[in-house]
Amino acid sequence: MNIFSPENWKEYQLLDCGDFEKLERFGNRVLRRPEPQALWNKVYPESKWKQLTDITFRQKGSHSGEWINPKAMPSRWPLEYKFKQARIKFNLSLTAFKHVGIFPEQAANWDYIIQKIGLIQGEQPRFLNLFAYTGGASLVAKAAGADVTHVDSVKQVISWSRENMESSGLTDIRWVVEDALKFVKREVKRGKKYHGIILDPPAYGIGANGERWQLEDNINEMLQDISSLLDPKQHFLILNVYSLGLSALLVESLINRNFQQNKELEFGELYLPAESGIKLPLGILARFSHGI
Repeated sequence: MNIFSPENWKEYQLLDCGDFEKLERFGNRVLRRPEPQALWNKVYPESKWKQLTDITFRQKGSHSGEWINPKAMPSRWPLEYKFKQARIKFNLSLTAFKHVGIFPEQAANWDYIIQKIGLIQGEQPRFLNLFAYTGGASLVAKAAGADVTHVDSVKQVISWSRENMESSGLTDIRWVVEDALKFVKREVKRGKKYHGIILDPPAYGIGANGERWQLEDNINEMLQDISSLLDPKQHFLILNVYSLGLSALLVESLINRNFQQNKELEFGELYLPAESGIKLPLGILARFSHGI
């Protein structure tokens, strides 16, 4: 079992976490927001947190809240990610759901995608991003030279993804607003094949037409279908799961049962290292490649 974290991204930094909060630097501003995984005490004293913080998220309901912005900093700002040939510009925004438009720990997967796409030979790589959110994986795959299909059931985040694409100087990503499981089943019927697939499914979700997604009920079915979409000669797969009820060994078993060609399987926990020295776990990761 391994642990994975971003290694090449300097524009983002986790400064400290604890007492169910995290302190993060996104470019030139520092945000303080809730973090249910931070069960321990903070490393830095409260005085340092207050000194460093530019903007604080205050929870008001179970899923929403408000940002306290005493310096009146703009609610939207750019953030860059650079690795090899990828030069991506994200447009971050303060949303009512504490999110800002990226999950920074995913940079560990972005590096992997760029490296694997660069090894595919003989044809233009085809890449599928499921539960794609604002498109970090889609953008880096496109920058690496892939033909990219981006699937998410929320039209607003597709628009956000397109804005990120345009800001990054990229074009021609295929945008699909649809339930991910329904889309995968249709692609299987069409006989489509992809060289790379990433999925980062939520624990629970609602599709574009009211379809209900429950991770424990649907993930095995999803992986069975995805196994038919991978190019038989050269491919890679990334599965990222953020759910307190699942273990890394469970994810390993899901991969082993559904994919026979996974001799390079890596699995374990995805985390962010803090400047203060603590490690913040942020999901279970499994990935493998075949023929590349």
